[in-house]
Amino acid sequence: MRAKATLLVVFLLVATLPATAAAEQTRTAGTVVIAEGETVNDDLTATAGSVVVRGTVNGDLTALAGNVLVARTGTVSGDVSAIAGNVRIEGTVTGNVESGGGNFVLAQTGTVGGSLEGAAGYSQLAGTVGGDVQVASDTLAVTETATIDGNLVYDAETFERAPGATIGGTVRQDESMADVGPTPVPQIPNWVGTLYGFFVNLLLGVILLAVFPSFSEGVAERARGNPLFSAGVGLLLFILVPIVLVLFAITIIGIPISLLGALLFAVLLWVGTVYGSFSVGVWLLALADSANRWLALLVGLLVVAVVTQIPILGGLIQFLVLLLGFGARDRNPSTLSWPPKRAGGRGNRGVGDDGHGRRRRIDHRVIPDCSHHHRTPTR
Repeated sequence: MRAKATLLVVFLLVATLPATAAAEQTRTAGTVVIAEGETVNDDLTATAGSVVVRGTVNGDLTALAGNVLVARTGTVSGDVSAIAGNVRIEGTVTGNVESGGGNFVLAQTGTVGGSLEGAAGYSQLAGTVGGDVQVASDTLAVTETATIDGNLVYDAETFERAPGATIGGTVRQDESMADVGPTPVPQIPNWVGTLYGFFVNLLLGVILLAVFPSFSEGVAERARGNPLFSAGVGLLLFILVPIVLVLFAITIIGIPISLLGALLFAVLLWVGTVYGSFSVGVWLLALADSANRWLALLVGLLVVAVVTQIPILGGLIQFLVLLLGFGARDRNPSTLSWPPKRAGGRGNRGVGDDGHGRRRRIDHRVIPDCSHHHRTPTR
């Protein structure tokens, strides 16, 4: 009881703290809102569908979102760097503004104390800028209420300047402008993603082979023994499982089951991809008259990772490998043995028997073969 009372007191104290105490340096949500009257006494980095500043940010604002709005009541006492579909400034920014996105609007009530750099499809300047302005845009409109104390340099197919607009410096067009706006999000090379996926799949494969050795070997044998049937089963499951999940989601009671099933389905697809690659590796080693499960996993993943880089064909091969591993389910694992038979159909010496027909291995259990023994006659 005392512990519960203590937790309740702590909760009430936290809930009654002023807004300044709840400031965060990083916020991620569907919508990030700095409410009117709220103050963030630090730099703020926000990633969300929408970022709205109605209060005060005593620091720099960095936003990656679908929409970014500094409302009339909003104040950013620092710089603003925004990459978004729409950026609109109606309030006050005491520092510089760097914007990149689909549309940028500096409203009539908006004020930028420093410089403004922007890159957008459509840009409108109707407020006040205390420094220089550099804008690269398909369309740039400078309205009659706009005031720019510095220079205006632009690169736009369509430039509209209203007669009443005030520009303290020079106005010129620069078609070479390419680095205007915030630094873009760095592009990750495709090979980095491929390498990352390879090692992640390798890690999952090692876990599967170590924890479920017999089952993993059974999947590989089934995939090699009847690849068309396995891929067909995988395709059938690939189509039917989402339909069943959607049917569950129709009812309110079935929504949690459907969400859990979707998560499990995604995990099984990933496992199917790894098992499919493992099966490919087993088949390739069998062609070379060799059998090693760990080497098969490494070879299979490596070959599939390389082949899937082929445009168009690579995606199809990756899908077929997924179906192969996803549909390869052995109904009677006890009939399987490891290592698998080689490509020529010959059994492995020392695995099926000892070379003299005296012992046979079934499901890793060694039992005597009595076919060579003579029954002792009864006197």
